[in-house]
Amino acid sequence: MPDYTTLLVDEREDRLHVALDRPEVRNAIDATMVAELHDVCDRLEREPRILILSGTPATESRKGVFASGADIAQLRERRREEALAGINANVFIRIAQLPMPVIAALDGFALGGGAELALAADFRIGTPSLKIGQPETGLGITAGAGATWRLKEVVGEPLAKEILLAGRVLTADEALAARLITEVHESADLLDAAHALADRIAAQDPLAVRLTKTVFHAPREAHPAIDTLAQGILFESDAKFARMDAFLAKRASRTTKGNPA
Repeated sequence: MPDYTTLLVDEREDRLHVALDRPEVRNAIDATMVAELHDVCDRLEREPRILILSGTPATESRKGVFASGADIAQLRERRREEALAGINANVFIRIAQLPMPVIAALDGFALGGGAELALAADFRIGTPSLKIGQPETGLGITAGAGATWRLKEVVGEPLAKEILLAGRVLTADEALAARLITEVHESADLLDAAHALADRIAAQDPLAVRLTKTVFHAPREAHPAIDTLAQGILFESDAKFARMDAFLAKRASRTTKGNPA
């Protein structure tokens, strides 16, 4: 992997763990980080693997943080043309559309653009110290990188409006109750939990996972045709025959031993 300046990357055979690494500004998302995230997407579009996104881990002297938002110093200077270019929105769309699942491991602040980056993931898990929300209207702007439409799909319209229009910031317990996150772990255990989830995904057939993600995110009018096409592809795959043969052999073995379960 390239030698990034705002990201730390742990590369494995079936996954990439990408940690945002601007702790001096609470991992504020600046133009360099956006460019480096685009580079990560280039790699994962060519070589599909699971992506784990995290921030700066907690230490004895420092609280963990995912991302405090977009870099306000840079955001202050952007004008209409930069807004219309969708600088952050475009990279978050690429992350959401990656072939394999994306896991966001959230510790501490996940605010503004940090929350929108988390919303682009397929899975979100957090720590008890998580604070997640969209404070953009308090800064005189809107959440322009996905929250205005992704958030209500996840938590429903009433809560999404409270977060977007009234500046409500959710705690970990509130985010869990709203299903904005699905697991809560102590900071020291967060990455292990993210890798455990990645392990469960990696145990599935990769092509089946890729096609299921594609079908899941297809527009309503594309169904059932896209489901049928995906199944047609998978019905001819070597993995389908190997995995089903293994299942049948295991069941036959159990039946022979007098245990039909």
